[in-house]
Amino acid sequence: MRLRTVLATTTAALAAAGCLTAAGPANASTDHACSPSVSLDSFSDALDKTSYDGTFVGNFSALAVDRDGSLAALSDRSSLFSLDARTLAPRGVVTLADENGAALDSEGLAIDRDGTRLVTSETEPSVRRYSADGRVLGRLPVPDALRVAPAGRAAANGTFEGLTWWRGGRSLLASMEYALSGDTSGAVRLQTWRRAGADFALSAQYAYQPDPGLGVPEVQALPDGRLLVLERGFTSGVGNTVRLYLADPRHATDTSAVENLTGQDGVRLIKKTLLTDLVNCPSLGATAKQPQPNPLLDNIEGMAVTGYSKGRLKVLLVSDDNQNAVQTTRFYRLRVRI
Repeated sequence: MRLRTVLATTTAALAAAGCLTAAGPANASTDHACSPSVSLDSFSDALDKTSYDGTFVGNFSALAVDRDGSLAALSDRSSLFSLDARTLAPRGVVTLADENGAALDSEGLAIDRDGTRLVTSETEPSVRRYSADGRVLGRLPVPDALRVAPAGRAAANGTFEGLTWWRGGRSLLASMEYALSGDTSGAVRLQTWRRAGADFALSAQYAYQPDPGLGVPEVQALPDGRLLVLERGFTSGVGNTVRLYLADPRHATDTSAVENLTGQDGVRLIKKTLLTDLVNCPSLGATAKQPQPNPLLDNIEGMAVTGYSKGRLKVLLVSDDNQNAVQTTRFYRLRVRI
């Protein structure tokens, strides 16, 4: 999405992609360390301001591992790319649309075990099911409160940004980017659905507290039920803030019946632990086209877990360049120890 300026600054996919390699030590090189838990292997700007099959390659809002081990990269301009997992080279692109053929503000992506693509659009918001060739197969129900005002209490451009399979693929989880009107604590809602035969039914909802001034652009589930959560913000003239948290929703309150999150309501929030602030990563020679506290940083919005072994993860991040000359489409390969 196009970031507003703020004042302060997967289980099913892993199971399906059996060819994924196990992650190695988190801090393979101290020169690449971002924190005791996270290190930066490399970054790539190879796809920045390029085109494939007549389609601009960029505006990336989400990543997912496909069943064959390739990467799916979702553009918020209604394009879904297939990328080579090693080289990141595009191998195909599919155009997405709503039931009436209109373009989407497509933000979150999850791939089901049968190859179905689940894609969020933050306009309504919605979660639609697509075939691999881009046909709409159906929609999931959305609670009224999460709809954009005046239909609900969500702010425009602040709804479903993250999407991930949870609990071994038995549940789907979507993260709102910003708080609802009336949720004065600033906590954001994480909505889940459970499988109900071939369909999905609304299930529990949880509250997650981002750091002041930050929103939640992406979330990815881990096999043990915990989550990786990206928090992100932007300050004009300063640049981006991007932090990676480990979060545990397993003992959090179901907030689906809580009208307003005030911080004084007895709600047990999702517990979170900072893994790293990416400003502390080595720049590795990266350059920035606009002010950044670290030239490595940009508008990071997509995340996928590409390897998991004994609490060690390989994580791929991508930035959304908004098709803007002063922003960059950049991929980041991290090693994370949880």
